[in-house]
Amino acid sequence: MICLRACRYVLAFTAFFAAIELHAGIEKYFKKAENKTGMHSMPNVDFIYVINLDPRPERYERTMRIFEPYGIYPYRFSAVNGWQLPFEALDELGVIYEPWMPQGPVCTVYRHVNGKEYQSFEIMKEPGVAYYAHSLSRGAMGCLLSHVSILQDAYDSGYGTIWIMEDDVKIVRDPHELSSLIADLDRLAPDWDVLFTDNEIKGAGGVPVPCVAIRPRPLVEVRPLHYYLQRTQISPEIVKIGMRFGSASMIIRRSGVKKLLDFFKTNKVYFPYDIDYFMVPGINLYMCTQDIVSNIWGGDSDNGGPNYLNKETKP
Repeated sequence: MICLRACRYVLAFTAFFAAIELHAGIEKYFKKAENKTGMHSMPNVDFIYVINLDPRPERYERTMRIFEPYGIYPYRFSAVNGWQLPFEALDELGVIYEPWMPQGPVCTVYRHVNGKEYQSFEIMKEPGVAYYAHSLSRGAMGCLLSHVSILQDAYDSGYGTIWIMEDDVKIVRDPHELSSLIADLDRLAPDWDVLFTDNEIKGAGGVPVPCVAIRPRPLVEVRPLHYYLQRTQISPEIVKIGMRFGSASMIIRRSGVKKLLDFFKTNKVYFPYDIDYFMVPGINLYMCTQDIVSNIWGGDSDNGGPNYLNKETKP
């Protein structure tokens, strides 16, 4: 009888810790910022990061070349490579379905059988399974985890204002103008959280691509569309927005760092980063009316596939 009770206790504890592991936070897959120095700053910005995959050194070198004439030296953050995440990460990072949750919509599930992985498009309904937005790629997961890893580093470092950029940016105007715009925001909208350094993400031909629709996210309250479509100009250079695409260049103050961190630690990975950040409760987003630092359109992205494996790829 004693042996039977002991076995039951062992099984109960095993199930308990298995449940904890199943619902592990995404912090488990954050990456550390190593070998930081004090040279990666500018007026009104405590620290400047650039996200760069290890197999893409040419992109970081190009970024450093374009900023060097301005005396700006971004810190290279070694990106989380989503294509190298282990199988178990895909079972933990997504939204874990619980029996009390409503079913649907059609989502992506990463299944792995006999050491082989495949994407499956399924209705969200199986308890214990991690679901992602339809067609969310491993590359997009890595991009999101890179951004949020930096947010954790910035928060732990006590920074008041940071600048995060990706390695496919281009300079349109003197980046030092951003220091003045930050001062303007502090005066005109002291509760600001994020300032995008351009006016919308650029698509084919360099044409702006506005975000004009929203999709529901499991367990996250979505406001009416008109809330996200808001555009309120607070100065000739700055406009308050409800949503937009793109995460190529974002200045984030400490309040925004905290809101974003709390959101992703609570709600985990579901959408690409730039379809999620505007759903963060209470976040105050602004963008420049004129491009200062923007994205290079038509670049060879590694989000949709590990294109860095292609030796013919050009920077």
